[in-house]
Amino acid sequence: MLRTLRWRLILSHVLPLLVIVPIIGIALIYVLETRIVLATLAQELMSEANLIAKLARSDPNLWEDPPQAQAFVDDVSQNRTARVMLLDTEGRLLASSDSADVERLGQLLDLPNLNTALAGEISTRTTYSRRLHEEIADVLYPVKGEQQQVVGIIRLSHQLGSVQEQFFNLRYLIAGILIGGLLLGIMVGLLLALNMERPLRQVTQTIIQLTGGQHMTSLTEQGPEEIRQLLRAVNNLVERLRSLEQARRQLLANLVHELGRPLGALRAAVQAMLDGAVEDKTLATDFLTSMAGEIGRLRGLLDTLAQLHDQVLGTLELNRQPIDLNAWFPPILASWREAAHQKDLVWDVVIPPNLPSLEVDADRLAQALGNLLSNAIKYTPPGGAISISAGTKDTEIWIQVSDTGLGISPAEQAKIFTSFYRGQTSDRFPQGMGLGLTIAHDLIAAHQGRLEVESEPNQGSRFTIWLPLQGEVAAETATPKN
Repeated sequence: MLRTLRWRLILSHVLPLLVIVPIIGIALIYVLETRIVLATLAQELMSEANLIAKLARSDPNLWEDPPQAQAFVDDVSQNRTARVMLLDTEGRLLASSDSADVERLGQLLDLPNLNTALAGEISTRTTYSRRLHEEIADVLYPVKGEQQQVVGIIRLSHQLGSVQEQFFNLRYLIAGILIGGLLLGIMVGLLLALNMERPLRQVTQTIIQLTGGQHMTSLTEQGPEEIRQLLRAVNNLVERLRSLEQARRQLLANLVHELGRPLGALRAAVQAMLDGAVEDKTLATDFLTSMAGEIGRLRGLLDTLAQLHDQVLGTLELNRQPIDLNAWFPPILASWREAAHQKDLVWDVVIPPNLPSLEVDADRLAQALGNLLSNAIKYTPPGGAISISAGTKDTEIWIQVSDTGLGISPAEQAKIFTSFYRGQTSDRFPQGMGLGLTIAHDLIAAHQGRLEVESEPNQGSRFTIWLPLQGEVAAETATPKN
């Protein structure tokens, strides 16, 4: 039973009630009985005894004449629940309001607190009466004469049976409250346990679905804040896995598309050569050249997948070395310039001759810049323009690639750095795996830099690489700020 969270929560609400309520009930009864009820009863008896004593002082012969004493007691005991007795200075019973004491009239009473009263002090105590077989509250009040000598004693006693009966009723009431509290604790514990168990069970079922490859659904956030955080984390995990699953399917579709096109061309060329084209040297050379080109494109595809593998596994390592940017740019841009000219694009390079040195991975940075230039050339129609510029600002260096191509809508700009994203239209991203910008973004981030994009549909795009300058170079190029 205790292996489930539900019963542990129920017990956590019931056990305190089992311990605390009885202790509080016992303490409450004790305080009521000893500190309130008995103390109040004793005080009332003392007040009544004081009043009777004042009346008794007006008749000095009262203590010498038992019939007169009995008449006095009968008179003052009316409308009083306490038993009234008169005792002489030797402790003999002179008169009593209880008819059962007739046989004891004139007898010496054995009272433990009698000497205290004969000494002139008021005595109050709770004692057990053997004759009545129950507890009584007993007050002995000395009556003094004109010379302040004790002339008699007034005894008032009250049976506690009715009071104890009330206490027994109170105990039953406390027991009823305890049982009600236990039932309420069980209900509250059960309700709280269900409220906590339900989302936890949903989390467990969702994780089982994840491990079993079943359809995954988001969970409703409910319960305490800690449970809500757990549900929120699971929902984020589900969403992430759903995105990864979608990306995996997109990757598979892209791979089929990207591999199918060059393989189809290779198969056609090979079949043609098998059918006799190999006999024609010129035709065979054309086919071999075409096949070499397709194989080169396949090699590029494999390199892209290898870079993606490093990105996913977090194994991307940089070989940082100081490079002279003015010497680094020309060979990097040369091949892309030829590609732009072949597509009849205007090629414009604006790079100042005094760029500072950077400690970067030259190959990785060239790869990131090449991805930006490849996209710019690919998505700019013939007759357009490609512009490359660079410079420094404060403690950063920037490299910018601009084109006059199709542009990117604001809604897509937030997604273009996501793996396998190819856009909502076929104009901007008609082919490719949607990895170029993702890899460029991650390579720049690995250099503690950032990649920004500015674009409008049909107005071209501008990608800017920002890289931090290091050490003394940053201090020298920093621009004072107002």
